[in-house]
Amino acid sequence: MSQKVEVVTFGCRLNLAESQTIRDLAAQSGESGLVVVNTCAVTAESTRQARQAIRRLKRERPEARIVVTGCAAQIEPEKFAQMPEVAHVMGNAEKTRAVSWSAFVQRVNVAPIDEAARRDNAPAPVLAAIEGHTRAFLAVQNGCDHCCTFCVIPAGRGDSRSVTIEAALAQAHKFVATGHKEIVLTGVDLTSWGQDLFGAPKLGRLVRALLRQLPELPRLRLSSIDCIEADPDLLAAFAEEERLAPYLHLSLQSGDDLILKRMKRRHSRADSVDFCAGLRRLRPDMVFGADLIAGFPTEDEAMAARSLALIEDCGLSFLHVFPFSPRPGTPAARMPQVAPDIVKARAARLRQAGDEAFRRHLAARVGRNLRILTERGGMGRAEDFTPVRTIGRAPGLLLDGVATGFSGGALEVSFSS
Repeated sequence: MSQKVEVVTFGCRLNLAESQTIRDLAAQSGESGLVVVNTCAVTAESTRQARQAIRRLKRERPEARIVVTGCAAQIEPEKFAQMPEVAHVMGNAEKTRAVSWSAFVQRVNVAPIDEAARRDNAPAPVLAAIEGHTRAFLAVQNGCDHCCTFCVIPAGRGDSRSVTIEAALAQAHKFVATGHKEIVLTGVDLTSWGQDLFGAPKLGRLVRALLRQLPELPRLRLSSIDCIEADPDLLAAFAEEERLAPYLHLSLQSGDDLILKRMKRRHSRADSVDFCAGLRRLRPDMVFGADLIAGFPTEDEAMAARSLALIEDCGLSFLHVFPFSPRPGTPAARMPQVAPDIVKARAARLRQAGDEAFRRHLAARVGRNLRILTERGGMGRAEDFTPVRTIGRAPGLLLDGVATGFSGGALEVSFSS
């Protein structure tokens, strides 16, 4: 059997960071022929894809022992345990603990996932570099205290918990020392960072501390945030700190106020538009992406049109569209559902509008000077997250260039050297 531990990851950047820790701990335990599937539960489709991947992996590697973990496994452990391909199901609480993998290798049963674990399923978020990535993902927050009616993630991640500034700085120094030129701050609900710490500091304080204490770090980036929680110090940091990347992915979900209320979101349509406009006034080169859900229960054509118009009104360049899928046990699953064919059609319209907005974004960058972080596979990212072709360039370099055109969803660049 191969000694290599393979980890297959679904879902968010936090899962990516945790997968690296899983890989390290499982490898240290001495297990052979192990495949770990780190699942996501954000949509029914993501759970279906995980189950499909498990069956495929067992067909391709019949000798492998498959461990399933992550949010879908936390929420529906019985369904995965009943799959004949699965050797063990491990909860989110256990997956980043060395003792769990030692017990697994010794064929000792790990404590079952219980309700207490669901409520508080990790002592702290994981801090890890990711194998094969030139950017380092610094997971400083885990869990969520909100109750959006469509979401099962709080059941899979537990309450919001934060890494201290001191712990985040210590790990960030290690990333810089190992040559990482960009650090991405990530979490389940990143803008809730600090609420459980002494004095309840805000995310802006952490961002300021990282930039101040790491003058040698070329670039700091934030992952998805909730615009309504963005604190004044964070907004000021975007205006004043060139090393803070001018890109934010926003959890907007809808452009209609009634749907937002039924989702139990804490912002209004006007909040979204005002946030984007206000931050652009502070940082004119700011670029935004967003999550939008198509076909939420009770959504009519006028409501859907307001979500479609939000792309233009907020000036969104990167769009993640999720056709609504009811998650068992959530309030939204009990609301009057939109017909599947209508959901599909609305998602297609959003995606088409998103594609057009992205093409306009690429066209507007032609002729501009860019600083690009090269990645593997002949690609890289500019400061504003725009994809750039970097064929023939080694990964992990910061290069200056001028955008000369675009094709296939990426900029073509003439490099300075």
